[in-house]
Amino acid sequence: MDAKELSKIRVYLGKTQREVAALLGTSIKAVQSFEQGWRKVPPHVERQMLLLLFLAAARSSDGKSCWQRRKCTGAMKNQCPAFQYQEGRLCWLVNGTYCRGKDAGGWPEKITQCRSCRVFLDHMPDDVL
Repeated sequence: MDAKELSKIRVYLGKTQREVAALLGTSIKAVQSFEQGWRKVPPHVERQMLLLLFLAAARSSDGKSCWQRRKCTGAMKNQCPAFQYQEGRLCWLVNGTYCRGKDAGGWPEKITQCRSCRVFLDHMPDDVL
């Protein structure tokens, strides 16, 4: 996540930098530094901001879980924490998931894959990401 995207999400949420700092449990100076590009947005901040965006957007999709849309086999589903916890809309947030039968990897690799996935994109506002 870059500075511009973080700022766009904050504006979409209708929050001030102070309010976002409180939501993230960090200082307003940290949020300002992220938005100015002086400091790199850490993975935990990216995850939290994407979750808040997901919750605020509350877009409806076709109602299918990720494993239904991806047509995962029983073996693939049984390995995947998103299936184990029955959360097919937040699969992008759960570490250790299997996408297309492969371990999605750590957060940087995983979110890169997810940002091009319809399951993720269908729940996010089009004009923010």
